Amino acid sequence: MRATRVKYRFVDVVPDDLEPETVYASMDYATVIHDCLCGCGGRVVTPLAPTEWRMTFDGESVTLAPSVGNWSFACQSHYIIRENEVIWLRPMSRASVEAGRERDRRDKQAYYAGGHAARGGACGSLQRSPVGWWRRLFRPLSR
Repeated sequence: MRATRVKYRFVDVVPDDLEPETVYASMDYATVIHDCLCGCGGRVVTPLAPTEWRMTFDGESVTLAPSVGNWSFACQSHYIIRENEVIWLRPMSRASVEAGRERDRRDKQAYYAGGHAARGGACGSLQRSPVGWWRRLFRPLSR
């Protein structure tokens, strides 16, 4: 069953057995890990870095950005976590996934070459085309 909300735990080391619908954040390892929120059982690892994901904590909730696209899982789930709420997004075509991966590669290369053009993986391309990209990628699923 697909999750609609998550809990969070700040940990030194992520436990072997994860609680369902729980996001584990290790600041020592700059990593956030959770089981896929669709319930398929896949383990999702999101490294925190300028060219990867960002996690914000406001004292009551966590937000993980950009979206989580589990393209290597059978479920192909796609969602964002905003203030502990899971927002399910439309699936992406294989061509869109590959275009996003290529954009991420370019953004990382530019960032590490000293250009610092990328912020948060695919969000770097948000700077080039904010409205269209946002609408296409973050369109919630119809209920």
